[in-house]
Amino acid sequence: MYKTALYSEAKSSSYVQEISHMIKDKYPWEREFIQAVDELLSSLSLLFDQEPLYKYERILERIVEPERIVIFRVPWRDDTGTIQVNTGYRIGFNSALGPYKGGLRFHASVTLSILKFLGFEQIFKNALTGLPLGGGKGGSDFNPRGKSNVEIENFCQSFMVGLYNHIGPNTDVPAGDIGVGAREIGYLFGHYKRLKNVFEGVLTGKGVDWGGSAVRPEATGYGAVYFAEEMLKTRGEHIDGKIVAVSGFGNVAWGVVKKITEMGAKVITLSGPDGFIYDEDGVQGEKIDYMLTMRSSGRDQVQDYSDKFKVDFYPGKRPWGVKCDIAFPCACENEMDVEDAKSLVRNGCMCVTECANMPLTPDSIEFLLENNILYSPGKASNAGGVACSGFEMAQNSTKIKWSKEEVDQRLRQVMTDIHQNCLQAAERYGKPGNYFSGANIAGFIKVANAMLDQGNT
Repeated sequence: MYKTALYSEAKSSSYVQEISHMIKDKYPWEREFIQAVDELLSSLSLLFDQEPLYKYERILERIVEPERIVIFRVPWRDDTGTIQVNTGYRIGFNSALGPYKGGLRFHASVTLSILKFLGFEQIFKNALTGLPLGGGKGGSDFNPRGKSNVEIENFCQSFMVGLYNHIGPNTDVPAGDIGVGAREIGYLFGHYKRLKNVFEGVLTGKGVDWGGSAVRPEATGYGAVYFAEEMLKTRGEHIDGKIVAVSGFGNVAWGVVKKITEMGAKVITLSGPDGFIYDEDGVQGEKIDYMLTMRSSGRDQVQDYSDKFKVDFYPGKRPWGVKCDIAFPCACENEMDVEDAKSLVRNGCMCVTECANMPLTPDSIEFLLENNILYSPGKASNAGGVACSGFEMAQNSTKIKWSKEEVDQRLRQVMTDIHQNCLQAAERYGKPGNYFSGANIAGFIKVANAMLDQGNT
């Protein structure tokens, strides 16, 4: 296996190394959370050498611990009349910049470690947007796949009974994530409204006819494409005319495919748990619309696309072995390992833009950086979704609605600003052109300074 040196800088700082060991000793079973913390720490040694106040005020010790964790049981009745019981979670990780903001994930894989990793990432992603948003995350090990609408409504209502006292438009504003789309947000919001007797912007991702924002379903994908375009410009390149590999086929991938096609590039892959498809002619026109049909079908199989459009399907494989100029991992954490990264580089890929949360393993990130590939971490390039959620909160609080064009324009400006801030932070702390270090440092500084201003909180 390729030996990573990604964390070599962290080991050069005794303080940063101490925090890493503390987390591993305290939470040895939380593998995903440890990975997220180490990825941040790997960029901060030089920062702490230059800014000793952060160490003196023990910012790291404070920032790696959630401010609060709520865990509750979720009993609900299935279609046979049998009571089922799941576990619900909401983690308020850091509120230095604003109310907790982050999605709810309903999936069988949900654990406290997964949600702590997602919530920790959310702190710095939200900070990079420049919007007044803290970081949080939540969800349940309930999986909506294969459930009837009545069962999903029953579960969502029971979940909200456990959650409603802990959220609010100025406290904690959940959104959707894997397994939580417009249907689930509707059920959750409806029951919150019934319990609290108030109509307020306590959830984002709402229907556009009752408080939601234009562009929200596409926003994460759109934002990632805008970020990739800014990266390419630094090397005199553009999206137009590029060949693109995409993983996943859900909302994030759908947004990427829509915007990539609009900007003149061609997407040739989509993937699911069953494998990936290769479409030489490109995913465009009615094929993009079919991605929504696949998403709403309840089947988690990309082979349906292959069957309908008669393109190649590779069962059990990931799409990173194809020839492409840009790769957008949009599916899940750790979906691209170092062998995948090597295949991309061999096949001429010049840019890897994270759209999912932590989709690259540490050794794959190190390989891309060592080979001078443009690479952006998800906390920077997939911030478009939460940025648009922030726009939805602003529209709710002022009781106005922005046009699709205005939201898209604001989204592009946010992503351009994030790109610039990452570059500036990387340059200032000795890592010019390194978006991984730049995103970590820029996001951390903003949160840490707010914590310093607010005292011992």
